[in-house]
Amino acid sequence: MTRLGRGPARVTEIANDFPISLNSVSKHLRVLERAGLMRRDIQGRDHICTLNVQPLREATLWMEEVRAFWESRLDELERQFVSKRSAR
Repeated sequence: MTRLGRGPARVTEIANDFPISLNSVSKHLRVLERAGLMRRDIQGRDHICTLNVQPLREATLWMEEVRAFWESRLDELERQFVSKRSAR
């Protein structure tokens, strides 16, 4: 994903960054493609991969909402704990 963050790349270019076979890299890329995180454009024999950032943005927004919810809940729990402790 880091490589694709810099721009489109051929599968062979991506595979050069890893100590595994081209076939293994291709399988990993198919998983990213099925998840909607990457697009593949076939130009002759070249498979050009492009990062699809929209699902990552949506996931980030969701995680921020969940984080804010749980932070507020934990802050309230801490306030309850401190107030009961000081009441002793």
